[in-house]
Amino acid sequence: MKKYLTAVRQAWSRCLRLPNVLGVGVGLKEKDQFRTDQPAIVVFVKEKLPRNQLKTKDLIPSQVDGVETDVIEIGDIRLLTPARTTRIRPAPPGVSIGHPKISAGTFGALVKDISTGEPLILSNNHVLANMSSGEDDRAKIGDPIFQPGVYDGGSSDDTVAHLLRFIPVTAEFMLPVCPISKQVSRVSNSILRAIKPSYRLNLTRESPDPNLVDCALARPLSPGLVTDEILELGPIRGQAEVQLGEAVHKSGRTSGLTSGVIIAIAATLRIQTQPGTFAVFDDQIVAKLPSRGGDSGSL
Repeated sequence: MKKYLTAVRQAWSRCLRLPNVLGVGVGLKEKDQFRTDQPAIVVFVKEKLPRNQLKTKDLIPSQVDGVETDVIEIGDIRLLTPARTTRIRPAPPGVSIGHPKISAGTFGALVKDISTGEPLILSNNHVLANMSSGEDDRAKIGDPIFQPGVYDGGSSDDTVAHLLRFIPVTAEFMLPVCPISKQVSRVSNSILRAIKPSYRLNLTRESPDPNLVDCALARPLSPGLVTDEILELGPIRGQAEVQLGEAVHKSGRTSGLTSGVIIAIAATLRIQTQPGTFAVFDDQIVAKLPSRGGDSGSL
């Protein structure tokens, strides 16, 4: 075995700068896709190319220190993505996060405050601020933000940030939920049934303007607790105007890395935020992009 270990070190020294080479090792030579019993210096390449497509200087030697070589294609070698639903520090975009009153969503991106330059966590209002309209008790500034979210086992010990600010989300229609409005609805409908049996009255609340975004920001307890590297995508590198038919990608807590295409722009949509409650969003981008519960917030 000693000669093979010596040969493998020589092979790495000779092959490390060759294009396409990812590594070397001691293994068994393969022939016609079957493994033989013959020891060899195995050279791992991203893609195995025919000899006629390579320059002479880029060819892997057939022997190193008298030991035959074998070339094996293995594609890219990458570190496996950590589980998105576990506690990760520093926390990257693409993992589970959430306000204590929600189940779990996705840490969308690490952004910078335009005034102070401090790093902030960006996600949806309904992930970091519990779908607050700003006029309710669903969330308040300073609330803790857990990573991972409560559904994934997060608790106060997993606080990674505090809610800093959010854009309120207003509902277009809301079925009666308070005791008084429910009673008014019941009485009104009992009277209406006597006059028009097939009719029903629903009390609703109307929002004067459609929503534009569903977003919130949280301030990390310290900058070192977060990173800007979106899982499986890397850091944000700029901005671009979206085009119909363009490919897009997202990194979500539940679905992981998914891809799709833009099918509409400048869209107005009525979205159910919870049973009986709807919100209208204006000037939206619609993508045919696989999504599941918990992906909310992914950029």
